[in-house]
Amino acid sequence: MTLLIIAYLGGALTIFSPCILPILPFVFARAGQPFIRSTLPMLIGMSVTFALVATLAAVGGSWVIHANEYGRLAAILLLAVFGVSLLSPRAASIITQPVVDFGNRLLNASGKPGSISTSTSSFILGVATGLLWAPCAGPILGIVLTGAALNGASLQTTFLLVAYAVGAATSLAIALLVGGKIFAGMRRSLGVSERIRQVLGAAVLAGVAVIALGLDTGLLARLSYTSTSSLEQAVLDRLHEKPAIKPSSEFASNGMMSAVVDTTQPFRSNLPIEGPAPSLNGAVEWLNSPPLLTTEQLRGKVVLVDFWTYSCINCIRTVPYVRAWAEKYKDQGLVVIGVHAPEFAFEKKVENVKKAVNDFKIGYPVAIDNDYKIWRAFENSYWPAHYLIDAKGQIRYHHFGEGNYRQTEQAIQDLLQEVGSEMGSTAPVTPDAKGAEASPDLKNVRSGETYLGYKRAASFVSPEGLRTDAANAYSIDEPGLNEWGLSGTWTVGAEQAVLDQADGSIVYRFSARDLHLVLGPSAAGKPIRFQVTIDGRAPGTSHGADTDADGYGTVTSTKLYQLVRQSGDVEERTFEIRFLDPGVEAYAFTFG
Repeated sequence: MTLLIIAYLGGALTIFSPCILPILPFVFARAGQPFIRSTLPMLIGMSVTFALVATLAAVGGSWVIHANEYGRLAAILLLAVFGVSLLSPRAASIITQPVVDFGNRLLNASGKPGSISTSTSSFILGVATGLLWAPCAGPILGIVLTGAALNGASLQTTFLLVAYAVGAATSLAIALLVGGKIFAGMRRSLGVSERIRQVLGAAVLAGVAVIALGLDTGLLARLSYTSTSSLEQAVLDRLHEKPAIKPSSEFASNGMMSAVVDTTQPFRSNLPIEGPAPSLNGAVEWLNSPPLLTTEQLRGKVVLVDFWTYSCINCIRTVPYVRAWAEKYKDQGLVVIGVHAPEFAFEKKVENVKKAVNDFKIGYPVAIDNDYKIWRAFENSYWPAHYLIDAKGQIRYHHFGEGNYRQTEQAIQDLLQEVGSEMGSTAPVTPDAKGAEASPDLKNVRSGETYLGYKRAASFVSPEGLRTDAANAYSIDEPGLNEWGLSGTWTVGAEQAVLDQADGSIVYRFSARDLHLVLGPSAAGKPIRFQVTIDGRAPGTSHGADTDADGYGTVTSTKLYQLVRQSGDVEERTFEIRFLDPGVEAYAFTFG
């Protein structure tokens, strides 16, 4: 029930986001119409269609991509017809006559009064709008789709998507009711009903043109990248909290706990008790540790559980702090456990994780959670995620994402003091992070994570269109901000784009200090050479940790590569990476 509420609130927040702008002309075109017979059917059609399409997207597969392309084309044509009908009463009469005749035949057959055509046409308009609706994938929608990806699509996924869609429909309905009153007042005082109708028709046609030309994604990217994510995150943080559990008499008298309960202990942290910590059973393998760390082995210790995956830039930037905490507090009773839960298929390969653990100089135990058993036990939904467990086996603190390092370290110190550590409060760690591990320049980030596999690809602007699971020749000229394209012969799979012939390129127009790209060699593992340019020139002092000043580098393993770090003012730049050898696999862009 809590997740349904979260999904509903997340949908309601989309009214404040630029991603809702392309569909507003279609919604406000119904202003002043009867709510029950016109507005409500349209909102129902929009919500049901979005939930269905999003459910199919969660399932994935190339047939879904094609089905969505055809549905989008049909929606654009239908809405274009609707816009023309608003501009011209004569055109409206001609266009709607078949519907009216069909409705009259139904009425005559049933002998019942009513207007079937109004409700039906409104519902069809809602279906078309739902096909075009592409809400920003903020944290709340991300939970739903991530859950579907990890656990498999289910009826629960559909219910959550319906709740999300209904939330958006509710906020649109409120806006429409307010807008309807304004429109009605204008009609009464100015007598401009026909002019308003024509303006709405022009707005609808303009919206159709923008969407058909693919300009909506670039425009919205310029308006706002962060969108409503901060609002959604606040909702998540409020509703995801587990109620504090006060120790009961049974809990206090449990013989297994007596070894760590000290009634004379002078210090007691005010951190809440969020519940008992789940088991760490289920890992397919353990690194830097015996096969399994049991609850008994951890009894009396303070445990920091860090969920991560090795190509995630947010996780990479958190590693220096986790590593520093593990070293600083290991003699005080802190045990750090990394739980590696993969996002991409290549992250399930244990050898890849072992290499990453070595590259990041991680010496604490790491559980390989390829089956997501520990992930599900903690009911986790984030990379990275930190959970602090006290000496009694209770979760006392959690934090999702980057940041909050001072608060997390203070929580570690508090829980160590509870078990008698005499270290006391000390200055927080300040790791000397370099390359991709360095903290992001958040104030200048206007570009967001972008996937190259068709399952989650967006803002792809090569004129040939995205062809799935088949070799295709692509070209690209000048992408807009946060748009990308391919040049050369590529095969685009569900998770990655694979270069079939040498001298292929990826182009991206971005605005951020740092640009990273997850890359890997072919199955044969042969190194792949590449060259990076920024605005057509060698990067010079703006080269990343994995390139030189001339932009040259080599893909030797599947991981995240830092390719650009702007040395001067952060501005919009056109990035291009040209591969001199075939076979490279490209997964996702991230920025910082």
